Amino acid sequence: MNHALQVAMVEAGETAESLAGQIGVDPKTAARWVTPGRIPQTRHRAQVAAAVGRDVGDLWPDVLRRREPIWLREWIEFEREARLLRWFEPALVPGLLQTEAYARAVLGWGGLFNADEVEQRTRSRMERQAILSGAKPPQFFAMVDEAVLRRCVGGPAVMVEQCAHLVRLAERPHVNIQSVPASAGGHVGLAGGFILAKGPNGEAAHLDDRLRAHVVSQQEDIDNLGEAWEAIRAVALPTEQTLSLIKEVAATWQT
Repeated sequence: MNHALQVAMVEAGETAESLAGQIGVDPKTAARWVTPGRIPQTRHRAQVAAAVGRDVGDLWPDVLRRREPIWLREWIEFEREARLLRWFEPALVPGLLQTEAYARAVLGWGGLFNADEVEQRTRSRMERQAILSGAKPPQFFAMVDEAVLRRCVGGPAVMVEQCAHLVRLAERPHVNIQSVPASAGGHVGLAGGFILAKGPNGEAAHLDDRLRAHVVSQQEDIDNLGEAWEAIRAVALPTEQTLSLIKEVAATWQT
């Protein structure tokens, strides 16, 4: 329980319902803010703090100690609230499905970060994955191009572990993994990866680039990416065939 927020709400005469009305969110969302680890989105934190007469740092001190880059935090907050996540990647395993060794290898490419920064970002990525094993995880749908499975990241042993991890995750009822086979040829997903999130307060999408996360919430953009998702799904293998492909590829990394 976030006791600091709970006490502040009582002293200010506020309830989850009254805060939700002032800020414009679902009451269930406001109620979750007193749960440990559930932090309002950036645009809501200042409003909540003002409503209860406290500083943001007093209510959510962890915000000041978070490991992820500042530019990624807005998206992570959407991710935490999502009830449905759809993620397509043409080049790498989606971050929420990566093993620690795979993530560390990716983040270490090119010497862009020093050793401490690589470790910090790797830990942040691993912590984000907690949403898939929580009490009420989102429905998570991932699609990857076959090239993702066949691209050596971190060495054969890392790829064997990563493939086995994908198979284990796919056994969870809320996780669905599909692959677009090489035989599909060119498809709309090759233009770039994206994530679609749907939660109690609407929809948002994440488009990654080399420098920072790009979060969009315009309905036209969401609809466009939704159409791209369906077009990719039309050429993707069903789940069972995807798992067979993953196991087949894993065997090649063991030779």
